[in-house]
Amino acid sequence: MTNWQEDISTNLNVCHGKACIKGTRIMVSIILDNLAEGLTPEEIVAEYPPLTLDNIRNAIAYAAALTSEEELIPLRSQ
Repeated sequence: MTNWQEDISTNLNVCHGKACIKGTRIMVSIILDNLAEGLTPEEIVAEYPPLTLDNIRNAIAYAAALTSEEELIPLRSQ
């Protein structure tokens, strides 16, 4: 397995600069949304053939790193 820094990229010319799996236009948020909906990593890989299980793990690791930052943007009250 690679570390997420080697697998996740941002490019202002790809998906408006959103974090994507390197070499694809599959945004990390799409992977996380699918996991939140209850899909398994295997189901996500089947749905998005360019992805691997390592990509899924790295997307989760990226999200974990974001949430462990010192300063987070506060959640808005609804």
